[in-house]
Amino acid sequence: MPRAFVMINVKVGTDKDVVSELKTFKCVDKVYEVYGVYDIVAEVAASSMEELKETVNSDMRKLKNVLATNTIIVTGT
Repeated sequence: MPRAFVMINVKVGTDKDVVSELKTFKCVDKVYEVYGVYDIVAEVAASSMEELKETVNSDMRKLKNVLATNTIIVTGT
């Protein structure tokens, strides 16, 4: 099962809206609001790499208030 952490930059003041939207995605396990370089970190678990790619590229990155993402794919436990 492929897993990843997706660091997300959003438009100022839209953090809570994006967090709410991310929590509705099937493959998103957890969502964290963070401070620093990124605004949000989402933990994603998918049944395949294709589903992981689809979640990040076709779902997360297309949210209207998302400016940029950085995906870190994790291996092991």
